[in-house]
Amino acid sequence: MTNWAEAAGTTCPYRRTGHTPEPGIWRLEALTDREREVLLLLGTGVGNRELSKELGIAERTVKAHISNIVAKLGQQTRTQVAIVSALAHNALCDEPSCSRHLALASSRGQKKTVA
Repeated sequence: MTNWAEAAGTTCPYRRTGHTPEPGIWRLEALTDREREVLLLLGTGVGNRELSKELGIAERTVKAHISNIVAKLGQQTRTQVAIVSALAHNALCDEPSCSRHLALASSRGQKKTVA
């Protein structure tokens, strides 16, 4: 255990910092369809310029959507909502042939072994 973990009494960053992305996942229904689309793209890690090109909208509109998403999901930063996006991908993406869905399905079929 490292000194910072010893000082905080836990190695779990969620417990240590008090920040967890789960409440953002529970608030997805508050988003508009366009905000859900922006959020899904945020989970890919692309920047505002690329989001703007992908969606065919101005960068300032992308920034406005991101600001609304951050507020609606009860997060503090773009990075936090990107994490929510990655964690909630299955709830946001309705593409049946999505590689993330296929990877999840195949991993569920595999048995985990503990050494």
